[in-house]
Amino acid sequence: MTAFSFSCVGVRADRYAAGPTLVFRLSVTASGDTPVHALALRCQIRIEPARRGYDAAEADGLIDLFGERSRWGSTLQPVQFAQVQLMVPSFTGEIETDLVVPCTYDMDIAATRYLDALGDGEIPLLMLFSGTAFTGAGGFRVEPVPWDREASYRMPVAAWREMVEQHFPGCGWIRLPRDTMDALLAYRSRHALPSWEATVKALLDTAAPPAPGGNDPLRALTATVGRTDP
Repeated sequence: MTAFSFSCVGVRADRYAAGPTLVFRLSVTASGDTPVHALALRCQIRIEPARRGYDAAEADGLIDLFGERSRWGSTLQPVQFAQVQLMVPSFTGEIETDLVVPCTYDMDIAATRYLDALGDGEIPLLMLFSGTAFTGAGGFRVEPVPWDREASYRMPVAAWREMVEQHFPGCGWIRLPRDTMDALLAYRSRHALPSWEATVKALLDTAAPPAPGGNDPLRALTATVGRTDP
């Protein structure tokens, strides 16, 4: 039985991808000198937030995920980052290959909210591997890749921010229900506004200022979109 081990030796943002994408550089080692004809891998990547420290600003940004810092002893649980598949080509002994991980800037996703709250430093990741190996010197033998194969990696926050800036330079991202998007589009069309930025700015400019200690500005924005224009 061939024993496999994995390690991550680097990461980069894919500047030529159609959407936000990280490319992890994996090192795969197979015991012995038996050729590995192919390796079909499943990789689950988790963020392990308990394995790093946080300054005050970062802690404030993580309240909606983990609560107040006083509760972190029980709430700072792993966060699912990605689940991808990889076909490793033929090799003997050791090989390096790219693990391509499509990402999202959807702030409703827990991993994105976590990453967006970080200012600097590193992101502690755990990569869990399983799959099927096709090995053999004089033919093919099918072997499982055990579920306990894993690798830890500390990804620089700068790599994540570089990826985001390539696709959303200087911008944020928000997901809205279809009826709200339809109302915004109708408002934009009625007022011949040139962009979504101009549409939201016009709504904010016409919204009444909140009373002291008063309403959430998003509620005022929703009310403005929903009402009939004079």
